[in-house]
Amino acid sequence: MPKRKYKISVIQLNLNDVAENNLKKCISWVRDAASQGAEVILLPELYSSHYFCQSEDVDNFALAEPLYSTSFVAFSELAKELGVVIIVPFFEKRMAGIYHNSAYIIDTDGTEAGLYRKMHIPDDPHFYEKFYFTPGDLGFQAIETKKGTVGTLICWDQWYPEAARITALKGAEVLFYPTAIGWHPKEKEQYGENQYGAWMNVMKGHAVANGVFVAAANRIGLEKYIEGTEGIQFWGASFIAGPQGEILAQASHDKEEILIAEVDLDLQENVRQNWPFFRDRRIDAFGDIVKRAIDK
Repeated sequence: MPKRKYKISVIQLNLNDVAENNLKKCISWVRDAASQGAEVILLPELYSSHYFCQSEDVDNFALAEPLYSTSFVAFSELAKELGVVIIVPFFEKRMAGIYHNSAYIIDTDGTEAGLYRKMHIPDDPHFYEKFYFTPGDLGFQAIETKKGTVGTLICWDQWYPEAARITALKGAEVLFYPTAIGWHPKEKEQYGENQYGAWMNVMKGHAVANGVFVAAANRIGLEKYIEGTEGIQFWGASFIAGPQGEILAQASHDKEEILIAEVDLDLQENVRQNWPFFRDRRIDAFGDIVKRAIDK
C-alpha cells in the first residue's frame, strides 16, 4: 500500500557561484534535509549557476549540460544513498541550438522517475529566458515515485492555473515549483509588496482550487553581474502550503533555509470530499479555454 503520509522539503539557497561550488553546496543541503526526515526534496530553479538570463549572451549556453551528465550522476548517487526523491532543476542542452529549462525527478533508487521541461517561457527585463530556452514538449505530468505522486512545474509556470489543474487532474499530490524570482531593486519600494504578494497568492490559489499541496523553492541574494545594471534581488520566501492554501512552512526573504512539511493524503481526500471542485467542473462548457483570445 502507498504511504498516506510523507515529508517533503524545499531548500532555499544563494546560488550566485560557479557550477562546481553550487553542486557541492546543494549536495550538502540535501543531506541536511534528509537527516531532518525529508523524503522528497526540491532545489531552486537552475541550481547550478547564477541566474544568467539577466542578459542575452551566447557565452551563457556553455552553462548547459546534456541529459544524464554531471547533475544527474551526482544526484542519482545521492538519492540512492539517502533513499530520498530529489527534484533537480537544471539547464539542459538537448542538441546544438536547442536548450531547455528542465528538472529531473530522481527516485529513491537513483533512477529517473521523470523529466519535466518548462512549458511557459518568460521574456521580461532581466528575465530574458526566451533567448535561451525552447518551450517544453513533454507536457504536464504526474510522476509516480516510491514516496508519492508528484508534479513539477517551473517558475513562470506558476502563474498558469491550467498547468496546475492538468497536473493535479493527472494525479499529482504535490505541485513542486522550483523558482528564481526577485525584485528589480529600483522597483522594490513601489511594487515589491504587491509583486511578492501576487506570487504567493496565485500558488496558494492553485492549492485551493485543486486540493493539492504546493511547494515553492526560491533563491535569495542580490545577483548583480552585468556592468551598469542593478541586478536582481531574489526574494526568497519559499513556502509549503496545504490543500486549503494554509501555509505549513515559510522561509525568510534573505536566509538560506530548509523547510519541511508533511503531505497527508487522508487530509487531501477529506478536503476534496468537502470542497468537490473537481466534481462540479463544467467540462462541457470549457472549450473556449484553448483559444488564444475569445473574439467578440
